[in-house]
Amino acid sequence: MNKIEKLQEIIYASDNIVFFGGAGVSTESGIPDFRSESGIFKSLEKYGDTPERLVSHSYYLEHTEEFFSYYKDCLIFPEAEPNSAHYTLARLEKEGKLKAIITQNIDGLHKKAGSKNILELHGSVYRNYCEICKKEYNLDFILESEGIPHCTCGGIIKPDVVLYEEALDMNILNKSAQYIMSADTLIVGGTSLVVYPAAGLINYFKGKNLVLINKSQTDYDNLATLVINEAIGETLAKIK
Repeated sequence: MNKIEKLQEIIYASDNIVFFGGAGVSTESGIPDFRSESGIFKSLEKYGDTPERLVSHSYYLEHTEEFFSYYKDCLIFPEAEPNSAHYTLARLEKEGKLKAIITQNIDGLHKKAGSKNILELHGSVYRNYCEICKKEYNLDFILESEGIPHCTCGGIIKPDVVLYEEALDMNILNKSAQYIMSADTLIVGGTSLVVYPAAGLINYFKGKNLVLINKSQTDYDNLATLVINEAIGETLAKIK
């Protein structure tokens, strides 16, 4: 039995699957990951500071106009379309097998593919809110704004995206942990599992099958039922 057949067998025998995904889920949609040679951090170098600082809360406060300049230039990909990974997961949810998608991505592609129960650990570029009155704004408003986007009340409109130095939403983290704890199969895809606290969620899994699908090895490979070192979209496209 090859690895795709094994994955197919695991999915067929499961009725409480949770998917946990990272940047690699969206690279096949043309969205770069963060740390590779062609990644987002590389494109941020032209802004003259470390990538980690550029995507930090303190930089957002101290250099707000510059923040929005590179945010719109490097972190938003409105033309991106879902790939086979997104569509296969949406189908598995519709079939009742997949109970939740937990994602570190902010690109909204799971929703675009039709998935319903999505826990976005790091927020979404599609949600933006006024820091004063909390009025919500869509992505088009941010993209069409000159300089710093302002609300009708005068407040700055901040993307609902978790920056460095900002805490993850504890409600979303706790929900994610609950879904993982109750799952019989956890499929982890497109993440090297090095970014915490998100990566620590895998430790809550007590179920039968841990499946890791990632181009490179991870520190959790020795704990997995099945490891597939291939692109997540290409892999899930073969699942019937």
